[in-house]
Amino acid sequence: MLLFSLVSLSFAQTTAPDSSTGIEGVISLGPIHGGPTREGIPNSAPVANTAFIVTDEKGTVAEFNTDDTGHFRVSLPPGHYSVSLKEKKGGVGRYGPFKVDVSAGQVAKVQWTCDTGMR
Repeated sequence: MLLFSLVSLSFAQTTAPDSSTGIEGVISLGPIHGGPTREGIPNSAPVANTAFIVTDEKGTVAEFNTDDTGHFRVSLPPGHYSVSLKEKKGGVGRYGPFKVDVSAGQVAKVQWTCDTGMR
């Protein structure tokens, strides 16, 4: 029983991502209106409460949702990742993939803008 507990503890420690390592940032969407950019009128908006997936060369490794302001944070081990909208249902617009490298002991800070395709 003791051996099983030690093996389980060891496995949990090696597979759980370090909460101080991962990706944090804001995802926005733009342009949000047609025509030229006008002074004093925002041309982007947060991608709020939206599901995204994180993949590496082996497939999906994590999922996260943005908050009301488009902010997110996801813990990941060091590696090379791609982030995309979880379920794009066709139509115009580009919601990734966004490439990002995560280094040991660091949180990669990102600010990505999805393209609405509006011109």
